[in-house]
Amino acid sequence: MEKIQDLFVEPSKRGAPLKIRENKKNVYVDGVSKKAVSNYAQMERWMSFGDKNRTIGGTAMNASSSRSHTVFTVELVKITKYGEKKSQTNATINLVDLAGSEKQGQAKTEGDRLKEGNAINKSLSSLGNVISVLADNSDPKKKK
Repeated sequence: MEKIQDLFVEPSKRGAPLKIRENKKNVYVDGVSKKAVSNYAQMERWMSFGDKNRTIGGTAMNASSSRSHTVFTVELVKITKYGEKKSQTNATINLVDLAGSEKQGQAKTEGDRLKEGNAINKSLSSLGNVISVLADNSDPKKKK
């Protein structure tokens, strides 16, 4: 219900929801955990840990329906040494898993589950609008 949580922190140990901040370079989540890994197996363990901490709730269509959108950000850093000099290359990959839209009648939701479903559908609609604008602006000739 529009609360940002750190999935690398167990739910019982979480404090107040995190806040979105913006600076001149980017938009970010203030206070989110970062975990350093050196291989895929370590990354997979952290992603599995985070996935288990997602908010889920049962509906008539899905006993463990995801009630949240999730973003895992993977920052890759390659350091190359040339004698005494170092070169660093960075890349960022955002893995996004969106909660699915649902129809109230089929899911037979009510109360909090209905409110969650409405919030999920609203956010997916907003995301669709953002994607549409980004697609429209991807053509340099039409860029606004």
